[in-house]
Amino acid sequence: MSTQNEDQSKISCIIIDDDEMSRTSLTHLIEHAGNLNLLKSFSNPVEAVKFLQEHKPEIIFLDIEMPEMSGLEMLRDLSLKTNVILITSKTQYAYDAFEYNVVDYLLKPITLSRFMKAIKRVKTSADNIMVGSSNNDQDYFFIKKGPILDKVPVKDILWIEALGDYVTVHTLDKKYILHLTMKNVENKLPPKTFVRVHRSFIVHINNIKVIEDTSIYITNVPIPIGAMYKESFVNKLNLLA
Repeated sequence: MSTQNEDQSKISCIIIDDDEMSRTSLTHLIEHAGNLNLLKSFSNPVEAVKFLQEHKPEIIFLDIEMPEMSGLEMLRDLSLKTNVILITSKTQYAYDAFEYNVVDYLLKPITLSRFMKAIKRVKTSADNIMVGSSNNDQDYFFIKKGPILDKVPVKDILWIEALGDYVTVHTLDKKYILHLTMKNVENKLPPKTFVRVHRSFIVHINNIKVIEDTSIYITNVPIPIGAMYKESFVNKLNLLA
């Protein structure tokens, strides 16, 4: 039996699949992998949604075809901020799946070698880096995603969000999960256009659409304003009053 410390050193994951045999098979694969910690297994996607409101597993093994809510509906409606590996018995969903930037797409029945390849992709994704000088005057960054370096204009960065030991960089058309601290990222960003508004959020001032008393809107997603950051944030705004 693994200890709690051993479990904490592993990659946390959950299973969401209405098929009992599939859940059992995935559980065995997770046990064989050795570096995964299965937090919970769900047959009902609605119950999984409630769990995800309070927990942030590093991987979600998500079935596509489920009666109450499909895996694609979950991806579309919940904007899951974690690594998603889709599970299905059909190939027809492959294009739709990768539109949601999932890590991998596994066809049933899943072999151990194919399963381990998917886990390796999660590790590669988490090892992304943000490359740029620290003089804060460049107008772009190169962000490593797997073996590829994407050139990301600074103006296209919408906000940065803390995600456990990682950060998620949200841009106009993509998001990147980086193994960096918020402080690391903050030090790389131009201070005139980026501001920390919460211990878990940095925003691009030029991309803000609406500011309310305790929230910022860049897209339709509310970003909280922390009390200890509010004064410095307001001081950076170009107020016409």
